[in-house]
Amino acid sequence: MKKLIILLMVLLPLGVVAQEMKIAHVNFNSLLSALPEMANFEKSMADLREMYDKELKVMQDEHTKKYEDFVRQQDELTENIRLRRMQEIQDLQERMENVVNVATQDLQQKQQELLQPMQEKVSKAIQQVAEENKYSYVGDTQMFYYVGNNAIDATEQVRRKLGL
Repeated sequence: MKKLIILLMVLLPLGVVAQEMKIAHVNFNSLLSALPEMANFEKSMADLREMYDKELKVMQDEHTKKYEDFVRQQDELTENIRLRRMQEIQDLQERMENVVNVATQDLQQKQQELLQPMQEKVSKAIQQVAEENKYSYVGDTQMFYYVGNNAIDATEQVRRKLGL
């Protein structure tokens, strides 16, 4: 009896390991880009970029004009006026750098804000497909270095789950 218990204790873990693990992979980015919401995302991001580009263009034009005027007139200006105009040009340059920094942060924040619901939608569909098909692991093809013959490409199953 004691030998039977020991034998079962030794063989039981082997049975668990011997169970076939179902590993699947999906192309998360292709699923995300196939969502209908992606068109609105791209338009919102393009509109925001365009707004900042216009603002920066106005500032750059002003900077160019002031700099050209300064270079053309600098020999005729008094020292105080020359220093003040140099300071104005430098201040404008700093404001332009500030606009670029704010625009970068704003674009990143807006991108994350708009992408998050879409990423959650795709993740939820992946989870549902994994549960329905009893996959042990589902990974993104972008993250794998090698996908063997036994791995299942579940991208199309997730597409169907998303209604794409």
